[in-house]
Amino acid sequence: MHIHKGSLYWPSTLQAPERLAPSEKKDTYDVVIVGGGMSGALTAFELIQQGLDVAVFDKRQVATGSTSANTGLLQYSNDIMLHELIEQIGEKNAVEFYRLCLQAMEDLHGVAKKLTIDPEFIYRESIYYASDEHDEARILEEFKTLKKHGFPCDYWNREMLLEKTGIDKPCAIITYGDAEVNPYAFVNGIFKAFEDYGGHIFEYTEVQDIKEDNDMLLIKTSTGDLHAKDVIFTTGYETLPVGERIGADINRSYVIVTEPLDSMPPWYNSAMIWESKRPYLYMRTTVDHRIVIGGLDEPEGEMPLSSERITERGEELKNEIQKLFPELDINIAFAYCATFGESLDNIPFIGEHPQKEHLYYLLGYGGNGTVYSMIGAKILADLLTGKHNPSAHIVALDRTLELEMDGKTVVQ
Repeated sequence: MHIHKGSLYWPSTLQAPERLAPSEKKDTYDVVIVGGGMSGALTAFELIQQGLDVAVFDKRQVATGSTSANTGLLQYSNDIMLHELIEQIGEKNAVEFYRLCLQAMEDLHGVAKKLTIDPEFIYRESIYYASDEHDEARILEEFKTLKKHGFPCDYWNREMLLEKTGIDKPCAIITYGDAEVNPYAFVNGIFKAFEDYGGHIFEYTEVQDIKEDNDMLLIKTSTGDLHAKDVIFTTGYETLPVGERIGADINRSYVIVTEPLDSMPPWYNSAMIWESKRPYLYMRTTVDHRIVIGGLDEPEGEMPLSSERITERGEELKNEIQKLFPELDINIAFAYCATFGESLDNIPFIGEHPQKEHLYYLLGYGGNGTVYSMIGAKILADLLTGKHNPSAHIVALDRTLELEMDGKTVVQ
């Protein structure tokens, strides 16, 4: 499955460190992680710091899958608003999930500070504006809910939003404690630190099968067999080597990155910007004064057959941002299409397989994938070291999905 197509920006910002295969593959590891993207990197780094012997396998070079197409917006708010998530899973679990996301922001910053490769982690505010008058009440309700539960945010009416950002929309929530990152540098930096701790990375090595072998798991790969006590799949939007994808849709989105601007964009504090309608437009800046703009999601997982489609959608994204900022003169430098996954209840899948012991998953489906990856790394570290995690049930693979479809509640 091809998970991106077009010209990617992030790989142009860093020459990935030369990574040689470990001189000797061990016969047995505590944990084998399948997938060398953001989820795999954060999980591997968390586990090796807990004293576990960890190996990571990827069928390509690490950080070149969905990581290369990740737009690097890190936010505690989610694609589903908190007040709507409360209606879906109850106040206690919904608020706890949002608090996990807020804590993950601090945890990601903690990881970034340990790296020798600069991941360009910068704290930013986020501006979440109402796309039209129909969403004004939803935005206000969300602000009240966030404020009630102690989440850092403010509310701007149309006048304040226009004055501070130049955006002429009904209102917006401003959230604090969010951040931007260079995802490609971040993952490469994490894996360098992981190797410094003694971790093993096997690139261009495909995991082909996993079988029980006495009290261990036998892992058959394209370069030989080995054993592990536990296996974690951090395969993102790829086809899973074992089992089936549950409760998720795979879609595609479009992104453009501009040529560097002479000065930073005209909006408030180089904040990250997104909107209430679905699919939504979102944007951020980079350290070299570019703008990253994404959106125009389509309900298909496969990449478009024609590059012209990417060019056309790129021009549409350019037009969308110029509707918000008519005075902005931008030129497209990079344009691409990328696959992304969304769980049906807007929550990631993290935990042990319901029927198969010692097989774990971290599938961070949703617009908050990096934050979900950090949450998952912490939860899995607890589960694999025998610690109780009080939040694990919220994201468990065997949770009941209760969804509203055509006016009826459907349980999956």
